[in-house]
Amino acid sequence: MKNSGVAMLLFLILTVGCKAQVTDQDAIKQSITAFSKAGDNNDTQALEKLLDQHYRVVLNRLFGSKSVSIVTKTQYLEKIKTKEWGGDSRNLTFEDIVINGTTASTKVTFKGKKATIVSIILLVKNEKGIWKLVSDIPIFK
Repeated sequence: MKNSGVAMLLFLILTVGCKAQVTDQDAIKQSITAFSKAGDNNDTQALEKLLDQHYRVVLNRLFGSKSVSIVTKTQYLEKIKTKEWGGDSRNLTFEDIVINGTTASTKVTFKGKKATIVSIILLVKNEKGIWKLVSDIPIFK
């Protein structure tokens, strides 16, 4: 009888732990999906809520460059607002979501009419439990 009580307690602990992990994975997917839709619709107000204040796009040797370029949150939002970036309709494929406490990373493929982009996205979970994007490192296919 005593062993079954310990087994039940262990089962409950593992179940709650797994549910928390699934919930965070779902929340991460929701944040990135909302980010994609906001970019597709050039909706800077929605993006403002999804991006951490320190958000950066890291462009490593893209478009023939031999260096790394950093696009700040302000610059990114301006490119979306002026429709230099965004304005596509993309499907997302998530791979390798890794959660490390209040930080996470995932590999996401954004497939649209204009381009296919494979990004490594870093997220942070704020004090309200909301996952916000802090960095996007894209490669254009």
